[in-house]
Amino acid sequence: MTKILVIGELAEDIFVYGNVTRICPEAPVPVFNPTHQTTNLGMGGNVVENLKSLSNDLDVVHWYQEQKITKTRFVESKSNQMLLRIDDGENTEVQPFLFFSPKKNKTIQESDAIIVSDYDKGFIKKELIQRISELHPMVILDTKKKLDYETIKNVKFVKLNETEFLNNLKLVHENPEKFIITLGSKGCRYNNVEYPSPKPKETIDVSGAGDTFISSFTLKYLETKNIEKSLQFANEMASIVVSQRGVTTPKK
Repeated sequence: MTKILVIGELAEDIFVYGNVTRICPEAPVPVFNPTHQTTNLGMGGNVVENLKSLSNDLDVVHWYQEQKITKTRFVESKSNQMLLRIDDGENTEVQPFLFFSPKKNKTIQESDAIIVSDYDKGFIKKELIQRISELHPMVILDTKKKLDYETIKNVKFVKLNETEFLNNLKLVHENPEKFIITLGSKGCRYNNVEYPSPKPKETIDVSGAGDTFISSFTLKYLETKNIEKSLQFANEMASIVVSQRGVTTPKK
């Protein structure tokens, strides 16, 4: 059985769907009439859900913060246009991960891979990324942070989107063999080579697509040790979830 440790913030994603048929008479804003809602785990929790969706032979452990984070999105059903997002639980930086116990060290050592899903809310400090990657050879980092070489020197792969890539331009150019850059519907780039999405689809909702990509890539790489096949598989799985509403996993 494959064992994967996920380290990263956990959130509750709530999507409230409804109809808009008129503009408010008191202010130039739409009047939203809710009809139904969906709830699922977000941030690092969505990475865990994707891993479980993609494999039946998997043991996943998730380390996350104590504080509750909730993201509530109000979406007009017909157009799938998000009207408002309310984030709760992020008014102050969350308590960072500080404590390594013998049990935690054992979990690290027994894992086949470690995914660090860092939404940069305070739970994961650069020092934690360094220590984890010193303890395990297969650390895959997905981060919103501005990075430096000391932080990523022992990390196997770092996934960034296009905005995060621009924030770390010099570091990526100096270490192209470490960085995977996701390019939306165009696929991804690794080591200065672009890998187009094999099945590009109409993008309905990008929520959680990066979590799907990193989960799919990790599982396929553990299976094949082939970067190209793993990137192609991750592209394909991400193209599935962006064609669906809300935060979903490939099987769902």
